[in-house]
Amino acid sequence: QVQPVESGGGLVQAGGSLRLSCVVSGSIFSFAAMGWYRQAPGKQRELVAVITSGGSPNYRDSVKGRFTISRDNAKNTVYLQMNSLKPEDTAVYYCHADTKPVVGPRGMDYWGKGTLVTVSS
Repeated sequence: QVQPVESGGGLVQAGGSLRLSCVVSGSIFSFAAMGWYRQAPGKQRELVAVITSGGSPNYRDSVKGRFTISRDNAKNTVYLQMNSLKPEDTAVYYCHADTKPVVGPRGMDYWGKGTLVTVSS
């Protein structure tokens, strides 16, 4: 059973930092593209950052220069380092594992249950 489990959320003041972690059980991590999504109250879920199985990152424009995604295949863990946090970063952050980029259309994707990040002004 593949299950991403997030941790590291919490309350932080604007300008502060948090590091989110996501551990993925099962054997798919090394060939999964790993992503962090977020969903603020009343808004749609949006992609924040993604890192390919080969380690190439991409970010949404609003977090470029502030957030860094990384992965440790030996620990089945993906991280999201968030610096210079703003109140608009407040959301539930979800970890996503996607094997389709490597496996193809029959690949599976998996979601964590989320971790809440609250940035106070």
